[in-house]
Amino acid sequence: MESDEARAAIDMFLSAFNAPDEVSVVDRLSRALSPEITFWGPWGRSEGVEAVGAFVLDLRRHSGGEGTMERCSDVDAPGEWARYQWRYAAADDRAALSGTDVVRIQEGRIAEMIVFAGDLPALPADAAHSA
Repeated sequence: MESDEARAAIDMFLSAFNAPDEVSVVDRLSRALSPEITFWGPWGRSEGVEAVGAFVLDLRRHSGGEGTMERCSDVDAPGEWARYQWRYAAADDRAALSGTDVVRIQEGRIAEMIVFAGDLPALPADAAHSA
């Protein structure tokens, strides 16, 4: 898989968060996602573009106000899998959420997505030496 193919699908997905209206959100997701997408998000597993659309629309209604989503890393795409980092900033530009997503690309669309929000905690100093 070309990393350009993964980057295009990922950027189309992220653009749904910044779409001007709900119709545009659904349109962008339909172009970025496989109809049978499996989505592992903060609230568990869901399937289908409609379920991912509900997640995106919920985030757009964040208590900090409607914000913007951006990819803040390059796309690392070994084979059909890719990962990237993202940042969702609230209306006042403070970082509301950030994380890393892992996606599987099939036929130019995201077929599986795992959302990891936030940073992983560091290992305690004594555990780092035994790992």
